[in-house]
Amino acid sequence: MKKLIVLFLLSIVIKGSAQNSDGIFSKNPIINLENYQMKRVYFGFFLGFNSYDFKIDYKVMETDPRYSSDIQTDKSGGFNVGLVTNLRLHEYIDLRFEPGLYVAFRTLHYPPSIGFNNSSDAIREINSTYINFPLLLKFSALRTGNVRPYLLGGVSANLNLSSNAKSLDDNLEERFRVKSWTTNYEVGFGIDIFSEYFIFSPSIRGQFGISDELIRDKDPNSPWTGNIDAMKSRGVLINFTFH
Repeated sequence: MKKLIVLFLLSIVIKGSAQNSDGIFSKNPIINLENYQMKRVYFGFFLGFNSYDFKIDYKVMETDPRYSSDIQTDKSGGFNVGLVTNLRLHEYIDLRFEPGLYVAFRTLHYPPSIGFNNSSDAIREINSTYINFPLLLKFSALRTGNVRPYLLGGVSANLNLSSNAKSLDDNLEERFRVKSWTTNYEVGFGIDIFSEYFIFSPSIRGQFGISDELIRDKDPNSPWTGNIDAMKSRGVLINFTFH
């Protein structure tokens, strides 16, 4: 399904270009939307996919054989949707605000050495629904015909609507808790493709958690959280933006 959507989006741009002999990827293309990015402010929207993981730092507990192995994270693809506001600061620099909804799925597998009585205790599914608030700087290269590559970088805050942060239950009641708000930095790259009617911008970027996301269990020696010093989200985001 993901491949079909990607091919469909790309076909829209290529078809619009192929309607005349001087398309986007020809040697001497007709320049499309020549002054569009000269606007002080313009808007858009994006659709995309994500793959989130956890970076887990552990406490030093070499004397405890239960923690001889790391926690493994299985990640499944999620989806993204959101809006874009672009503020032109300079011919090659823009400030972008891209609030969006990011749905992610992860499963933690605890090592057998911990010795859970039930196999279900060694698995924790974490389904996250983030509202992401990124503030990014876009550094664009010189436009060549109807294409213009760019780099992105900045900071963001995530509001996790599925965090269970206010729950009094913890892992003894099979409730894995994470914080509602986390902060990140983001870096990536993309390319603006100018068609006759709109700008199509596929991009890929990494999101790296700065703050610890984990809420510890009430028991300081909990086998689920006792050996974790910090747990931070990190993800790969693939977005298709339309202006």
